[in-house]
Amino acid sequence: MTNSRQVNTDDPFPEDPDSPIEEQQLTFRAVIVGCGLGAVISASNVYLGLKTGWTFGASLFGSIFGFAILKPLSTAAPKYLGGGYFGPKENNVCQSAASSAGSLGLLFTSGFPALYQLGVLGASPKDDIGRLFTFTICCAFFGLAFTQPLRKFYILKLKLVFPSGVAAAYTIRSLHVGKHAARDATKKTKALILSFCFAITLRVVSEYAPGLLWDWHIFYALNRVGWDWIIRAESWGWIWEWTPAFIGAGMLTGINSSYSFLGGSFLAWAIVGPAIVTTGQAFGIVADASIPGYMNYMDMSLTDPINHPSPRYWLVWPGTLMLLCASFAEVACNWRSLSAAGRIAFQGLMERFHFGSRVAGGTDQKEEFFDPVPEHERVPFWIWGSVLVASIIVTCTVMGVQFQQNVGITLLAIIFSFLFSFIGCESSGRTNINPVTSIGNASQLVFGGVGKGRHYSVRRGELLNSLSGMLALGAAEQASDMISDLKTTHLLRASPRAVFWAQSCGAIVSIFMSAGIYVVFSTAYPCINDLSYTTCSFPTPDVQSWRAVAVAVSSTSLPIPTSSGYTAIGLGIAAVLSVVAKYTVVPPKYHVWVPNFNAIGIGFIMNVCTYPLAMFFGSTVAFFWRQKFFANYQMYCYAVAAGFIAGEGLGGIVNAVLTIAGVSGAIYGTSIGCPGGVYCG
Repeated sequence: MTNSRQVNTDDPFPEDPDSPIEEQQLTFRAVIVGCGLGAVISASNVYLGLKTGWTFGASLFGSIFGFAILKPLSTAAPKYLGGGYFGPKENNVCQSAASSAGSLGLLFTSGFPALYQLGVLGASPKDDIGRLFTFTICCAFFGLAFTQPLRKFYILKLKLVFPSGVAAAYTIRSLHVGKHAARDATKKTKALILSFCFAITLRVVSEYAPGLLWDWHIFYALNRVGWDWIIRAESWGWIWEWTPAFIGAGMLTGINSSYSFLGGSFLAWAIVGPAIVTTGQAFGIVADASIPGYMNYMDMSLTDPINHPSPRYWLVWPGTLMLLCASFAEVACNWRSLSAAGRIAFQGLMERFHFGSRVAGGTDQKEEFFDPVPEHERVPFWIWGSVLVASIIVTCTVMGVQFQQNVGITLLAIIFSFLFSFIGCESSGRTNINPVTSIGNASQLVFGGVGKGRHYSVRRGELLNSLSGMLALGAAEQASDMISDLKTTHLLRASPRAVFWAQSCGAIVSIFMSAGIYVVFSTAYPCINDLSYTTCSFPTPDVQSWRAVAVAVSSTSLPIPTSSGYTAIGLGIAAVLSVVAKYTVVPPKYHVWVPNFNAIGIGFIMNVCTYPLAMFFGSTVAFFWRQKFFANYQMYCYAVAAGFIAGEGLGGIVNAVLTIAGVSGAIYGTSIGCPGGVYCG
């Protein structure tokens, strides 16, 4: 790679002498537009999370679309109607509001659906909408407060990369600075709009012809022309899907995560799955008696999960343990930096209360961590501390009044939320992957033990460990997103205080958007919350993992098939050894080739192979695009990927509305190309 392809990820960009001074970074127009764009991503994330367990930040989408909206407005409108200079720092405020408004979707693609499947909440999310809102309020501001004392350590001292934050910073700078900035901005905006429109159109139109425009059942077609045994590949879910969102996701995540994801899926659904069925360890059901050999191995059967498990249930346990082991091995291998972060954050708090004035070793904290941000642009302790205290009070009240959880357990959950936020920030900063589901599962394990110690009933224990896990998940998810935005802020020399207020506004939007969209989807697709349905448009892999852990840690005996348990232990050990080898044996330049066991674990949990195939395709295209046409890649890749992800998510919302209205593809669409002539949308 040539020097021109190296990018600065540590130091703030130099000021552009030709640009006007941005006297007002926090503006009404930037916050409103950012929150609106974040609302789109919030809706998209609930859709994508229910599909695959993956969600995506709004940084790139907010950066480019925010520019596309506000730049013309700044020149066309008078100042009192939103006109006036629009620069990169205000663009950062817009992007940060979008990122915050797009967060918290994972609460509704993991914990809450699992609780409804377990039957420990109300009849439906629509009936529980008040409780959904209030619990989301509990999660909305912890991460925002937690990131403030960690900014100096992770960004200024450790200089972690935070790839999404760096990508957003370079994107914003390229839109505003340079002699070709206007031309480049136009190109990127057009690419994003075109990819966004293409994705939303394809998602909606394909609803009415899924076998032709969305899912290609290639192995079923080969079976129909005489290749009899190939129907087994169809039975195990090997289908090609034209999903722009996950092609775009592959373009952003790179080859390590996407290749590992496909590798995990292949191992689970092409090797281990057929092996356990052949040896009688798991059992499928006949999918269509008219097609010899056509079986359904993808359903979650819970009739007799220990002695007669479905392959999907059997594979959940190895996948979940791989996620947990890989995540905590990463933490263990980076314990020094995590310990230092905790020590510095704690000492900073103690200094505020005059318990000490210097960090360990007698070094003045200001000398050790030079902060280029002027004092008046920083977020003072009294602001973020007040947000934290208010969040604690609200959380204790909501958990006590609505869920009958005592204050001591709630405070313990908040402490674990803070500790797990370190893990989220560390992982996101180093790898751009935040293992928040594993973080939530780990918190479930802790509070499962608490529930047993207090002799809670099984149902009460499931509710306790799930809600406590969701507090940790929400804090870790938001903290990693917010500190990634602060990385963008650092590179652009923008104001952390302006970004903090924009993020606060976005968090309010996220509360209502995430919960509201979840209600829309669960109304249109009841199978999300009800396991009695044999087919569902949403595989909900995170929900399966969450429910499995909730049941396991609350039951008097582990409901795990013996062979599945031994396999889980073996693969968990392999995950730990892989991570340890990466940090102790493998040179850093080869880390990209070390298998990502988080992604492999997701491949086991997810009962479809379409998404890993799509991400594999997207990352491969992006890899060769970067190698062969680097300048063109820099210009268009992020914009196209962001448009694909947001467009399909919004198209999914449109389809949900069409389903509720009774005019969906299931009623008016065609089943041409679908197995057995049965509609497959």
